[in-house]
Amino acid sequence: MNLREIGDAIEEVLDEKDSIREIAIKSSRSIIRKASQAIVMMHRNENTTDILRALKEEVWHLKSLLLKDFPDLIFAGFVQNAFQEYCEALIFYAILHGENIPSPSNLGVNPEAYLMGLADVAGELRRESLESLRNGNIEDAEKYMHIMEEIYETLLRFNYPSGLVPLRPKQDFVRGILEKTRSEITLAIITGGRERNE
Repeated sequence: MNLREIGDAIEEVLDEKDSIREIAIKSSRSIIRKASQAIVMMHRNENTTDILRALKEEVWHLKSLLLKDFPDLIFAGFVQNAFQEYCEALIFYAILHGENIPSPSNLGVNPEAYLMGLADVAGELRRESLESLRNGNIEDAEKYMHIMEEIYETLLRFNYPSGLVPLRPKQDFVRGILEKTRSEITLAIITGGRERNE
């Protein structure tokens, strides 16, 4: 029987896959850190050229590593979470700079990770909207709210089982913060109108 040889061959493959997985976990953590840092910098109106370049390079490195020998690891939870954060950062950047929103194919990610990242952008837009209100800029606050509405309407198109894409909690989250933002802007408009009339 040649089971020993078969076992040796399988062990060799799995040892290599385990090593690649460990590298991929570290790379995924780096992507998440860089994406979070980039978003914080965007909120502060800081230059994000270098951090976004580093983020894209890390994503390219991770994809190259996995696609070469173990493409199934692309769909591991830790990789998908990293891609989700990457999408959030790049979509948010495009919105803030008035650029076309990149598609999943533009970003080189699967639709599931893209949709999850898109949903998270709504939270960043709420933050921008509130900051605009604090600065007395209702026009910008409304602009960000309208983009949140577009995101919500887009997300509602996708009613699939959670095993395919666990989007329902994200849809509920976006609806909740959209309603809060709309109420706060309405209150600011009413309050501003009263102040002008007094």
